Amino acid sequence: MDQIRLKTLDYSLFYGEFRALNRINLEIPSNRITAFIGPSGCGKSTLLRSFNRMNELIPGVRTEGSVQLDGGDIFREDVVSLRKRVGMVFQKPNPFPKSIFDNVAYGPRIHGVRNRSRLAEIAEESLSRAALWDEVKDQLHKSAMALSGGQQQRLCIARAIAVKPEVILMDEPASALDPVATVKIEELMNSLKKNYTIVIVTHNMQQAARVSDFTAFLLTDENRAGNVIEFGPTDRIFTSPTDRRTEDYITGRFG
Repeated sequence: MDQIRLKTLDYSLFYGEFRALNRINLEIPSNRITAFIGPSGCGKSTLLRSFNRMNELIPGVRTEGSVQLDGGDIFREDVVSLRKRVGMVFQKPNPFPKSIFDNVAYGPRIHGVRNRSRLAEIAEESLSRAALWDEVKDQLHKSAMALSGGQQQRLCIARAIAVKPEVILMDEPASALDPVATVKIEELMNSLKKNYTIVIVTHNMQQAARVSDFTAFLLTDENRAGNVIEFGPTDRIFTSPTDRRTEDYITGRFG
């Protein structure tokens, strides 16, 4: 039985008067990869960004219901400490215009780590876990902007894990990358789930089937609010979904 790391209870999110998410109930297991799939505009990224409260950066956002991390309500937690526990990797690689080393050391420094040798240890460990150390260990002082797109995305993953999060959110982490770099990111996700709970948004059905352990299919209702239509183990969702709409989407009949 998998331990539940993230949980939503009748969770709704509004942009002003518009309900973007409608009473979402989900249990996301620990040390697994959970994929959110569904057509554009169904609320996948909005739901993903709920887990580290990034939607609060948008004026007029309000929520109902609760989101829990390890049983605690995330809306009662200090947002800085929450984002230390729940890291985020975006669709387009977004390294800081600093050195490779300073990108990885950025988070630990914010959280009080000043010792240079300790920062060096964190950098090596994080870059190794992100499968990037061997490629950059001799050029840590060089600008992160000089790396390839795939390397930049792995650097962003290293930066996320440098502060020792429990959860890593990934919003279409390979959609801006070429096929070779995509394979590396997918292999990396598989190795990281031993230590982290990973939640990804993807438009790529093959990717969801390849990398995820669980899949949630989202769809908008007649009011354009996002709903979870079906959630379960990925192999079941892709081979014998219980809802016809899930089957229609996965087989490409719409979306």
